[in-house]
Amino acid sequence: MSAFAIEHRAALGGKAPINSAGVTLHALPEGHVLHALSANEKHVSAEAIGAAGGYDALAVRAVSPGQWFVVGDQPLSPAALAELAQKLKHIADLVDQSHGRVRIAIAGPKATSVLAKGTAADLALEVFPVGHATTTLIGHISAQITRMSEDRFELMVLRGFAESLWDELADLSAEYR
Repeated sequence: MSAFAIEHRAALGGKAPINSAGVTLHALPEGHVLHALSANEKHVSAEAIGAAGGYDALAVRAVSPGQWFVVGDQPLSPAALAELAQKLKHIADLVDQSHGRVRIAIAGPKATSVLAKGTAADLALEVFPVGHATTTLIGHISAQITRMSEDRFELMVLRGFAESLWDELADLSAEYR
């Protein structure tokens, strides 16, 4: 045991939310981000992972074949993580990524327009419906975008890039404030 206590600092703790009629931007709680991996991708789905773990449909996001992120606003204790891993053991293995990923919410009638300035992903509602997720670049930063509702998105980024992505989104949304 170390004599030094680990002090958690929120990656975006110094960033004030941006609120306007056109777009809002705020950091989401640094709860938990779990990477679920399955070798049996043809028989495992986001719905199966959510049902086994007790998560709603928007908490499980596809990453790539056989891989999903499971997210939540509350941190998981080691015991809760072990319990969840046991529940999912028959369909997927879990890797805790909570320490290394940050989630950002962007919403409002101009949210799609803001994101479209920074990514080549087609975010039209007909092509990118509620619940859909993709990993793409926003500017030069890799991020996963999930559509949470018609005009609300959640972005997940590696912790070391969170502040840069925030600043990029603030710049991209300036005309709507």
